[in-house]
Amino acid sequence: MARIGILTGGGDCPGLNPVIRAVVRKALLAGYQIVGIKNGWKGLVQNDTMSLDINTVSGILPKGGTILGTSRTNPYKQEGDLQKVKDNFKKMGLDALVAVGGEDTLGVASKLFKDGLPVVGVPKTIDNDLSATDYTFGFDTALNVAMECIDRLHTTAESHHRIIVAEVMGRHAGWIAVEAGIAGGADVILIPEIPIDLDEVCKIIKQRHERGKTFSIVVVAEGAQFKDGSMVTQEQKLDAFGHVRLGGIGENLAGLIEKRTGFETRVSVLGHIQRGGSPTAFDRVLGTRFGVKAVELVIGKKFGQMVALSGNKIIDVPLSEAVKALKTVDDDLYDIAKVFFG
Repeated sequence: MARIGILTGGGDCPGLNPVIRAVVRKALLAGYQIVGIKNGWKGLVQNDTMSLDINTVSGILPKGGTILGTSRTNPYKQEGDLQKVKDNFKKMGLDALVAVGGEDTLGVASKLFKDGLPVVGVPKTIDNDLSATDYTFGFDTALNVAMECIDRLHTTAESHHRIIVAEVMGRHAGWIAVEAGIAGGADVILIPEIPIDLDEVCKIIKQRHERGKTFSIVVVAEGAQFKDGSMVTQEQKLDAFGHVRLGGIGENLAGLIEKRTGFETRVSVLGHIQRGGSPTAFDRVLGTRFGVKAVELVIGKKFGQMVALSGNKIIDVPLSEAVKALKTVDDDLYDIAKVFFG
């Protein structure tokens, strides 16, 4: 009986378990066995697996996170790990692998396909920054969490006559910031794609006060940068994919706004709250559709492909196409947001 392995890598997000459930149910229906690989690429390096069957995935649809666990392991980083991946792939008796992840996880999947492994990708990231798909699952849930938080910040900002800076996730792409900002009625939205003009930010806030508005909400993505190009980080240590740990732009920005405007300013960092909790209906359905399509690609031996959403259709695209460049916020959407600034 043919065997399919499945792993989830990178940051967790709502919708991973619906994908796992869909892959298992569709694969079993097609007569395949399923092997769950624990903790992303680390599990393939260490030959760490768990059994997956109907009972295992029963009841996981509404749960956030991933029952398989995850890590930020890069098998191309440590000497010898790539060979371990290939050896363990054979030891597990796998005929195909479904890799569920974002830019980094699928970047590894694309390389492994070129190195001869039969791999299929499923796009996951709350940042919605993967190319070749209209949406990634996890984004809608994170977006709604961020919007609700902004809604709640409005009431306390207005009551205390404060400026509140809400820092949301988004390393290189500001999709959460701009869409949650629009939906939550933010007065200023700052994203990685456009350098922060502090003078303009303070001007907008002052103009609001001149019109009688005694509070303002500023939404900033964690990866937003000032005009000098500096990125605010918690530490300079790099992870296995060469990324620094971001955090602190909100606190930095709040201090500068208060100093320049004289208005009391506070910061709220949403952080991993955006990743957690039960997935929205949209993410449950999208994850399910992605999982079913991934197994169909395996059955059709269409390896080296990633499932994707185009309009309302689930299609497949080359993994290499999906990870060659990040999908960033388009100017039209940000221009819409700017209509409501101030």
